[in-house]
Amino acid sequence: MKAILVILDSVGIGEAPDAAKFGDAGSATLPHLAREAGGLNAPTLEAMGLGNIPALMPTGLAIQGVAPAREPIACYGVMQPVSDGKDTITGHWEIAGLEINPGFHVFPPDCPSFPPELVKAFEQKTGRRIIGNKAASGTAIIDELGPQHMKDGSWIAYTSADSVFQIAAHEEIIHIDELYRGCETARELCDPYRIGRIIARPFIGKPGAFKRTENRRDYAFKPSEPTILERLTQAGIPVYAVGKIEDIYAHRGITESNHTGNNQSSRELVSRWTREKKDGLIVANYIDFDMLYGHRRDAKGYAHAIEETDRWLESYLPLLTRDDVLIITADHGNDPTYRGSDHTREYVPLIVYQPGRKPKNLGIRKGFYDIAQSLASFFKINPMPRGSSFL
Repeated sequence: MKAILVILDSVGIGEAPDAAKFGDAGSATLPHLAREAGGLNAPTLEAMGLGNIPALMPTGLAIQGVAPAREPIACYGVMQPVSDGKDTITGHWEIAGLEINPGFHVFPPDCPSFPPELVKAFEQKTGRRIIGNKAASGTAIIDELGPQHMKDGSWIAYTSADSVFQIAAHEEIIHIDELYRGCETARELCDPYRIGRIIARPFIGKPGAFKRTENRRDYAFKPSEPTILERLTQAGIPVYAVGKIEDIYAHRGITESNHTGNNQSSRELVSRWTREKKDGLIVANYIDFDMLYGHRRDAKGYAHAIEETDRWLESYLPLLTRDDVLIITADHGNDPTYRGSDHTREYVPLIVYQPGRKPKNLGIRKGFYDIAQSLASFFKINPMPRGSSFL
């Protein structure tokens, strides 16, 4: 008996009721990228009910190319976030059963973003000074400060609209192990500020042609209560983590992990583990949607990535048995047609596939933590503190 939870990083489906509070009124990742791309070709997701979801939402927009299915093969619904935030940690933790209120601390965008005492302590402990110290696009700040970094070996440190302290370094200037140690130091120093993530952002190349590598690592603030992952492993049920899941959950509640670096390798591993593992939870983050296309405002690339995942689903679904359940969702939005380059506050899709089970309309779920409660029900462990099961 297996549950497979696939989190399509940033694949929101329309503005949440409180989107205006976050400056995101009118955002709609899936509908807008589909329109920009001239329509999506996603027949498997269409058959599973993706096109039926917008009608559930008060301001739902149709997904061009993905029509409502007359008889969907999966249950379909939409989830409304309740935590205070629209970042990766907040979304994933809510999916795992937590509620983050108040939200994580966010550094101010203008230089200097970081408190002087934090900068001083970090520079003293690492022996290198900081340059940057502002909110910026990751690729833009590397282009801007990469040449200086290569000359003097300074850390490129920057933030964003999320609760993050990001450190970029050229792999030939600062060895990857030193970058990771620097991030561990930053994690310790940022804990009192309640910063959601410290992110290692290694890159390679020459000025004018820098390229970030897949050696990224996230160092998460530790959860204050057990997630569904921890509750499952405590009950003797294995949890298999794909992609940056191990980092997001601070390496807690995980039996085995593989830090895949892109969607393709993550999809391949989910397929392999589905064939090999006899029981437990497989939880995967498909990072490319957010990292390569959302933040870089590449709607057509985003649409192509959705279509690639749809083709994978066509071959993947036959691997599932009547004892398995597949849950597909997202952690937040990142509308590639929206202003700026940050996440957007959105509803996220919910698709639940169980071979041989009659599909149904799951409606609007108020709280991503209904997934955690459903997993607790599926594996027959004690209920989570929040949410209601849709299984």
